[in-house]
Amino acid sequence: MIDRYTGKKMGHIFSLENKYAIWQEIEVLACEAQAELGNIGITREGAAWIRSHANFDRVEVDEIEAVANHDVIAFLTNMGAYIDAEVPEGSPKPSRWVHYGMTSTDLGDTALCYQLTQACDVLIDRVRRCAEICKRRAFEERDTLCVGRTHGIHAEPMTFGMKFGSWAWELKRDLDRLKDARKNVAYGAISGAVGTYSSIDPFVEEYVCKRLGLAHDPLSTQVISRDHHAYVAGVLATVAATCERIATEMRALQKTDTLEAEEPFRKGQKGSSAMPHKRNPITAEKICGLSRVVKANAQVAFDNVALWHERDISHSSAERVAQADSFIALDHMLSKLECLLDGMVLYPEQMKFNLNKTRGMLFSSKVLLALVNTGMSREEAYAVVQSNAMQVWSDIQQCREGMTFRERLEADPACTLSAEELDRIFDPRSFLTRSDILFDRLEQLNLD
Repeated sequence: MIDRYTGKKMGHIFSLENKYAIWQEIEVLACEAQAELGNIGITREGAAWIRSHANFDRVEVDEIEAVANHDVIAFLTNMGAYIDAEVPEGSPKPSRWVHYGMTSTDLGDTALCYQLTQACDVLIDRVRRCAEICKRRAFEERDTLCVGRTHGIHAEPMTFGMKFGSWAWELKRDLDRLKDARKNVAYGAISGAVGTYSSIDPFVEEYVCKRLGLAHDPLSTQVISRDHHAYVAGVLATVAATCERIATEMRALQKTDTLEAEEPFRKGQKGSSAMPHKRNPITAEKICGLSRVVKANAQVAFDNVALWHERDISHSSAERVAQADSFIALDHMLSKLECLLDGMVLYPEQMKFNLNKTRGMLFSSKVLLALVNTGMSREEAYAVVQSNAMQVWSDIQQCREGMTFRERLEADPACTLSAEELDRIFDPRSFLTRSDILFDRLEQLNLD
C-alpha cells in the first residue's frame, strides 16, 4: 500500500521507494478493476492474491534495470517475482494479469500526478503556516510606526504591521494558487498505447483513478498533456517569487544603515570567518538564491509541453530533475521563511530614528495638499514645498545641521499655513487615520 511509504519529507515523495509504491498500488488496482469487469481470466480471488503478495525491492529493481534499460519493465519483473514466489510449480502465474493492456506511461504518468498531489499538499500546509504567522504579526505590529519607501527613498509614514499584512495577503493568493494547481494536476490515464483503450476497458482507468483520488484524463494520447505540469511549475515559481519578495525586504531592512529588522541569530552562531562582529542575513539570502532555481525550472516545464505527435520522452529526463528540485527547494524555502517570519526581531526605536532622518521631509505630501486647500494652485504649492525640501536635502547631503523642513516652511513667506495646521500635518499618525480599514479587511482573511 502507498501508506507504507508515505512520509512528511518532500524528498521522500520524489524517492524511488515512494514512486515504486505508487506504481505497485496502480498495478494492483488495475488487476482488481479487471476482476470486477470479468472480461479476462483474472478472478476476484486472483486479484486478492496479487494484492497480498505484491511487493518490490528497490535494489533488485535497479539491478534488473541495469540490464533491461527500461525502468517500468524492471519494476514489473521484480514485482511479478514476488507475486509468483509461492505459486506451485506448473501452475499459472498470477503476475500475467499485471499491466494487462497497459503501456508504461499509463503507469508512470498516473503515478507522477499522484506524487505531485502529495507534494502540493506539503506546500499548501507550509504556505498556510507562513500566512498565519504574517497575519498574527500584522496585528501585533499594527501601530509600530516606520517609514514607507518607494524607489528605496523615504516616502510617507506607515506601520510595520502593514508589511506583514501585505505578505499575508500574497501568501493567501499563493495558497489559493497551489490548491488550484493541485486540482489541475490530479489526473490519471490508463488508456493504452496511444490513448484509444484498444486493449483495456475505460472502466479500469475510472476505477484506478477514483481510488487514488484523481480525475481520469478525458482524452490522453498515452501521456497526460504537460500543460498540467507547466501550470504547477508556474505556480511554484510564483510562490518562490513571493518568498523572494519577503526575503529581499528582510535583507534591505537588516542593512547596517537601516537596521529596522533582523533575522534570528541564535546563540553560538557565527557570521563571518574574518569579521566576528558580522550578523548576516544568510537565511533571507538563501531564500533569494533558491528562488532563482525554482523560477528557472518553470521554463523547463513550459518547454516540456510540446512533444512529437502523440508522445515522446524528451520531457521525461528534464522533469525528473526539474520537478523534484523545484518542490524540494521551495519546501526548504518555505520552511526557512516560516522561521524567519516567526523569529524576526524588530527595532521600533530605530524605525523612529529613521523616520526623522529626512528632518520632516516625508510630510511634504500633506503640506502640498494643505496649501492647495488654501486656494493656491497645485503648481504653485508644489514649487513652495519642493524648494524648501531641496534645501533640506542639500544640508543632509553635505552632513550639515541646518534647519528642519518645518522650520524652513515657517521661515518662508510663501507658505501661508498656520502653526496649528503645521502641528496637525507634522504628526506621523495623521497619515494613518484610515489604516483601520486595512486591518478590518485582514481580520476577514480566511486561510482555511
